[in-house]
Amino acid sequence: MEERAFWLAWSQISGIGPVLIKRLYRHFGSLALAWEASPKELVEVEGIGSQTVEEILPQRVKCQPDLLLQHHEQKNEYFWTPAEADYPRLLREIPDPPPVLYYCGDSKLVKDLGTLPAIAIVGTREPSDYGRRWTRKISSALAQNGFVVVSGLADGIDAEAHRNCIESGGKTVAVLGTGVDVVYPWTNRRLYQEVLENGLALSEYPAGTQPDRTHFPRRNRIVAGLCRAVLVIEAPKKSGALITAYLANDYGRDVYALPGSLDNSKSKGCLALISKGAQMILGEAELLEMLGTMPQLDYPVMEATQLPLIDLSAELSQVLQSVNTIVQSDEIDTAAFDTIVQQTGMPAGSVSGALLQLEMLGLVSQLPGMRYQVH
Repeated sequence: MEERAFWLAWSQISGIGPVLIKRLYRHFGSLALAWEASPKELVEVEGIGSQTVEEILPQRVKCQPDLLLQHHEQKNEYFWTPAEADYPRLLREIPDPPPVLYYCGDSKLVKDLGTLPAIAIVGTREPSDYGRRWTRKISSALAQNGFVVVSGLADGIDAEAHRNCIESGGKTVAVLGTGVDVVYPWTNRRLYQEVLENGLALSEYPAGTQPDRTHFPRRNRIVAGLCRAVLVIEAPKKSGALITAYLANDYGRDVYALPGSLDNSKSKGCLALISKGAQMILGEAELLEMLGTMPQLDYPVMEATQLPLIDLSAELSQVLQSVNTIVQSDEIDTAAFDTIVQQTGMPAGSVSGALLQLEMLGLVSQLPGMRYQVH
């Protein structure tokens, strides 16, 4: 049975959220194995106590993962789970990656999303002319230099970021708080269609899910997790954009903020971020220099043929040995991806595929910054 069926199944279990699902995966090395685990084995997972196990067991008995997957695919044709190569690698790094991530849009970007560096642009729904102007400048500059622009399709800064990225010939990703087939706000329906033609709509909610105010704060972690950096253009002190910035910082991403006037309440959140260490945006050229005008790949493209263990058995051993050698020789706890590639002398794509399999087996784990740790 497909591993993705068990990611889907666990996502349906009440009382088990993304954090615990990832811990189950880390502990057992496979959610299929976790599905068969005994109560005694389940309570060994951090965060799962006897009460949680009592909630899991009756739900698990009633759920048949293979049938659930078949039924789900009838209504949701396109979705990833972390078991698949195309699931965004940076998103795997966060503590609570979506166990199911739905997508809709440009089929080419589905494959390229993992290889193109993504930058988030976020901010208030009611920006000033200054905020709109700089959103247009920055979004256009990023698009023209090969970055994918990520935002949330909300009014204001989000909409300006998506629109100007598209107008500049770039690719954009909208992370929604609804199903990928539901437009919110409705006034952005034309922009939504343009996003699908020039990028992707992503959501952790299945098709048909209507807007709910609890969904939008949760999608902020996906925006932050997808990206190498988050840019806050304008935000008051209480703003969802600041939540995204704080999450990005927790995930080890770079945070940038556009300085504004002390007299503008919509700049006070940005000024607060700068006072806490966020980097100031001082212009398009300076920003591109800090980000790198020649974007590096977030991770190599992995072909499906690289994934089966039967094809990678020799490579798995070589890569695992290389990680151990690097850790021991450098007297550090982790090994950088580039160093592993150099050590093995193998193609980057093969190393990436092997590391993914080792991770699924629970032999290594990936940490922020494309670094790997041996268990």
